[in-house]
Amino acid sequence: MSILSTVDHNGRVQRPAFELPLLLAATFRELIDGLHAELAKQGHGDARPIHGFALQAIGPDGATVSELGRRLGVSKQAAAKTAAGLEQIGYITRRPSTDDARATVLTRTPRGEEMLDLSAAIFERLRRDWIRRLGAQQVRAIEDGLAAVVTGSGGAKIGDLPGWLR
Repeated sequence: MSILSTVDHNGRVQRPAFELPLLLAATFRELIDGLHAELAKQGHGDARPIHGFALQAIGPDGATVSELGRRLGVSKQAAAKTAAGLEQIGYITRRPSTDDARATVLTRTPRGEEMLDLSAAIFERLRRDWIRRLGAQQVRAIEDGLAAVVTGSGGAKIGDLPGWLR
């Protein structure tokens, strides 16, 4: 309970509305911090949150820097900087495009694929921990409620976060 929360006559905590985005952000941060702590233990200490988003955006077939920027909702310069960082830690490689002689295609390396696979497994463990702490029905209700808000808003879509973080 926060300093501004109150308890109603039924014993339920009543929070001010501004706490909702703070709770959502703190929860997101807890999940991401837990993910990266575990990734570091498994040999991926250089991985950063944007790296997972970027590797997903590059996809299994690869992407140019321009495509990466569009998919992440960032400038070409920001995408190039992210790509350089991914290449430096061995998560992507560059190859000439077969469609455009001037373009270079970014492709995920086996190390980049490993990081994504580990991330998926770690998120599964983190979700199981939530189920242990909150119960399966409560976790499903949280997921269903959040999905309804996101998909019903007509604005953001699941996966739109990187561009929004600009």
